Amino acid sequence: MTRPDLVRQIRAAVDVETVVGLTRDLVRIRSENPPGRETEVVAHLRERAPDLGLAATVVETAPGRQNLLLTTGSRPGKPVLLVNGHLDTVPVRPAAWRHDPFGGEVTDGRLYGRGSADMKGGVAAALTGWQVCRSLGLELPCELVFHLVADEELGGAQGTAALVARDLVHADACLDPEPTGLKLCLAERGLMFATVTTSGVPAHGSEPANGRSAIISAAAIAQVLHDNEFPQTPHPLLGTTTCNVGTIRGGSGPNVVPEECRLEIDRRILPGESRAIAVQGIVDRIASLGLARGTDYDLQVDTFCEPSEISPGHPFVGFVADTFTAMTGRAPGTTGLPFTTDARFMRNQLGIPSVVFGPGDLAVAHTVDEYVEVDALVTAVGVYAGLFAGFAGTRPMTDNAAGGSSADTAVEGVPSAR
Repeated sequence: MTRPDLVRQIRAAVDVETVVGLTRDLVRIRSENPPGRETEVVAHLRERAPDLGLAATVVETAPGRQNLLLTTGSRPGKPVLLVNGHLDTVPVRPAAWRHDPFGGEVTDGRLYGRGSADMKGGVAAALTGWQVCRSLGLELPCELVFHLVADEELGGAQGTAALVARDLVHADACLDPEPTGLKLCLAERGLMFATVTTSGVPAHGSEPANGRSAIISAAAIAQVLHDNEFPQTPHPLLGTTTCNVGTIRGGSGPNVVPEECRLEIDRRILPGESRAIAVQGIVDRIASLGLARGTDYDLQVDTFCEPSEISPGHPFVGFVADTFTAMTGRAPGTTGLPFTTDARFMRNQLGIPSVVFGPGDLAVAHTVDEYVEVDALVTAVGVYAGLFAGFAGTRPMTDNAAGGSSADTAVEGVPSAR
């Protein structure tokens, strides 16, 4: 079979109803996080695993928090391609929706529902891509593994992070089918959620000059942090960093000079910036007001997710791009994400080259009437099938995860457009 023949056969084998049906099934199973309801969707996919020709293992990391590991089976000597996708979604207020958020309704070429874009559509497309390969009787040059995980929306502690800690993640490359508008996402910002607590001196509200208002200090801090730039070099895909002051709470009543006020901030950072650098940037900005940490205010980091990236020149990036071009007839775009995904665990902690690429418009993720385009699902299925059919390995990165490698990759089954 020539490679152009393979491309044509994959295109012909993509069935719209199969990927739409699986996406609809997943959307109809609620898995909102919080509280974390992945168990039912894991059970559904585990039940279907034998029909998909996949061996299934469930890893429960906390009561009711389950991760599903699916594999085509051990193939000694074959490279491993990992597909990492999350099963949890953000919560939903059904009354605000025009379409049933758990109905999977298809209207005007769009499948609506919570998680349709982020990212049950991507998970369904990846599993359907494997079904296409299986229906064609293809002998894959790789072992294919799916990690369908919990808790990504709240940082991944009960999902991918737990799998990494248990030494369950081993692969030569990773595909993360998050919604990227079918562009190759090569970089993503990190985030730091932190609480700044200012201290004041209480006094009677009728004589505010006798006290010091923690709210006034907090307001000044909000002014110097919110949407202000920090010293930085803009990233070609991610632009600049950001800081959002999301909440403010303080005081005990209108007749008391407030003794305490709390700000919650969201600081997004670029690759190369560590937690310590992010904290110091906040401290330095507040110091410009003449306020000292530990005396006038305290700062506590509540959540930290590191930024990550892969070099555009990495061979796995080239392989994904070439496969996309072969399957669609056009070159893919590249992009960066303003938030983090579970790809950071593979890139940063394990040195596994990872590309984030999936159907769905990022702009509708987490929104009312979230949807995924049916055409995008179909395109993704074809590209994923081409990736699975063609992945024959890539040499490990020889430097840090962010820098990538210039090593060659061996791929077969899909023609190169380069």
